[in-house]
Amino acid sequence: MELYKYKAVSEKGEILEGYHEAQSESDVLIMLKNNNYYPMSVEENNKIDIKKDLFSKKVTKKDISVFCRQFYTMLNAGINIINCLDILEKQIEHKTLKKAIFAIYEDVQKGMTLSQGMKKHKSMFPSLLINMVEAGEVSGNLDVLMERMAVHFEKENKIKNKVNNALVYPVVLSIIAIAVVVFLIIVVMPTFIGMFETNGSVLPVSTRMLLTISNWLTNYWYLFILSVVFLLIGAIKFEKTEVGGLIIDNLKITIPGIKNISIKIITSRFTRTLSTLLSSGMPLLQALDVVKNIVGNRIVSNKLETAKEDIKKGISMSKTIKDTGLFPPMVDSMIKIGEESGALDDILYKTADYYDEEIEASIQKMTTLLEPILIVFMSIIIGFIVISMAMPMFDLVNTIEI
Repeated sequence: MELYKYKAVSEKGEILEGYHEAQSESDVLIMLKNNNYYPMSVEENNKIDIKKDLFSKKVTKKDISVFCRQFYTMLNAGINIINCLDILEKQIEHKTLKKAIFAIYEDVQKGMTLSQGMKKHKSMFPSLLINMVEAGEVSGNLDVLMERMAVHFEKENKIKNKVNNALVYPVVLSIIAIAVVVFLIIVVMPTFIGMFETNGSVLPVSTRMLLTISNWLTNYWYLFILSVVFLLIGAIKFEKTEVGGLIIDNLKITIPGIKNISIKIITSRFTRTLSTLLSSGMPLLQALDVVKNIVGNRIVSNKLETAKEDIKKGISMSKTIKDTGLFPPMVDSMIKIGEESGALDDILYKTADYYDEEIEASIQKMTTLLEPILIVFMSIIIGFIVISMAMPMFDLVNTIEI
C-alpha cells in the first residue's frame, strides 16, 4: 500500500485535498469517482506516510482528551459519525492526528466502523479508547462512552502534568549546579592553581585530583559528551528489551521515595480504567485484559494476568488483587465492598478519585523534601571545590610565617 496525495472538486464546486492509501493511482481515482468527486491531481507521497513520518509530533493524552470531548459534543448534538470526523479533521491542529482522522473518515465512508478505522492507527489511539469505541458501537451509547473517555484522559493528563511540574525545579537546580561545577573546574580552578604551581608549591591531594579532572575535561570534553550520549541511548534501548523493562519497572515500585508515588499512580490508573470499562458493560475478564496493558508497569501487568487466571478459577477479585501484594490494602477492601454491593464500577471510580488526591499530596511532599536535599548536596560539592582551591593559599601563608 502506498500513500497518495489527491486534489479534487466536489459537486458543490469545493476544492478538496487529502491523502489516501491504495495499491495504485487508479484505485485513488476510483475512490474519488465513487464519492462523486472530480479528480484534479493524484500523486504518490510516501514521505508523509502517517506510519513513517519520523518528525511528526507525538499524540499526547491531552490531544486524545480534546478529540474525545469534541466527538462527544457533536454526537450528543445529533451529528452522525461521518460528519463528526469531517468536522474534526478540519479543526484539529495536530498534523499527524489530522491525517489519521482523515484516513478514518475515508474508511468509515467505505463501510468500516469507527473502531475498525481507529485500529489501523494504533500508534496514535490508545487501545483503551479503541476498545471503548467498539463497546459503544455495539451498545449504541457511543456518545456516553466518548464523554467518559474525555474525562478519563483529562485526568490522566492532569496527573502527568503534576508529575512533570514537580520535576521542573529539581531538574533546573541540578542543571545549574552542574554548570557551576563545570565552570569552577574548567575555568576558575586552572587559573587559580597556576599561580601556586609556578612557585613550586606542593598541592594538596584533593586539589591535584580536581586539577586532573579539570585537565581531562578541558582536553577530552568530546569523549565526556559522547559517553553521556551513549549511556542515554543504551539506557533507552535497555528499557525497551524484555529483561531491561522488567528490571526498570521493578525499580519503580521498590525504590523508596519513588515507590510510593508510582504505586499510587498505578492504582489510580487501574481503578479508574477498570471502572470505566465495567460501567460500559464490558465483562470483568475482558476488562482486566485491557487494563493490564495500560497500567504502565510490566511487573504489575504480569501480576494482573495471574489475577485474571485466578478469577477464572472462581476466586473473588478482591482476594486476587490482595494476593498480588502490590496495591494498597484499601484497594482490595473497596473491591470487596463493590462485589458485595453490586456497585463495583462506582466504588472503583471513587477509589480512583481518592488516589488522585493522594498523588498530588505525595508529589508535593516529595518536592518539599527534594529541594533542601539538592541544595545541601550542591553546597557540599561546590564547598569541596572552593576549599580545594583555597588550601594551597593556606599552605603558602603557613610557609611564609615559618
